[in-house]
Amino acid sequence: MIGTSFLTSLLTACLGAGGGVLLLGIMAQVVPPQAIIPLHGMVQLGSNANRAAMLWRDIDRQMVVTFLPGAAMGALLGSLVLISLPPDLLYLSIASFIVYLCWGPSLPSIVMGRRGTLLMATLTTFLTLFVGATGPLIGAYLKQLYHQRFTIVATLAAVMSLQHVIKIAVFQQAGFSLVPWLPLAAAMIASGAIGTWAGLRILKYMPERHFAYIFNWVLTLLAVRLAWQAMTG
Repeated sequence: MIGTSFLTSLLTACLGAGGGVLLLGIMAQVVPPQAIIPLHGMVQLGSNANRAAMLWRDIDRQMVVTFLPGAAMGALLGSLVLISLPPDLLYLSIASFIVYLCWGPSLPSIVMGRRGTLLMATLTTFLTLFVGATGPLIGAYLKQLYHQRFTIVATLAAVMSLQHVIKIAVFQQAGFSLVPWLPLAAAMIASGAIGTWAGLRILKYMPERHFAYIFNWVLTLLAVRLAWQAMTG
């Protein structure tokens, strides 16, 4: 798990997305079901916070400020129905929207403004309580807003950090204790920080057009994985 955290953090840092979903899938093989989402949130908080700290100059702070109230609303709604929901429809919906954002026409300007960001924050924070990794969906949305690779990676890290803080608070309020998992989480966060540092060195030398192309295909492959997961149960 510690080695996996290093690799997935490196992947996310240099490609923009993918590590969180991969980590979630691997954790599902070895972690008790009731602990997967909370533990994943704790580790991803560390990974995203490290990445945001390393790229703090590139964060769109206005996006973070706009994202926060929507995330709080999504968490409130999710906490009211924090039960085991059939994920198939959610996975298919997320996969379809990711593919549209990557390869379809640009979203209308009204969707890309403050109201669109609030809606995206509310929706993804609600979903993350049940499906765990919503980073690809947020990443696909940010790709429509920004064309500079460091701005995408940095802002995604910042808003995902907010989302994971809120998610952890919801699970603690629901009675899930994270204390037994703290040593493992700390070790995974430490190895993830090293992976993030290495991944950002790769990103630094990656041409802008290559990043956009690779980012689109990484998100598309993650969408295909979600659709396959939905169809196979």
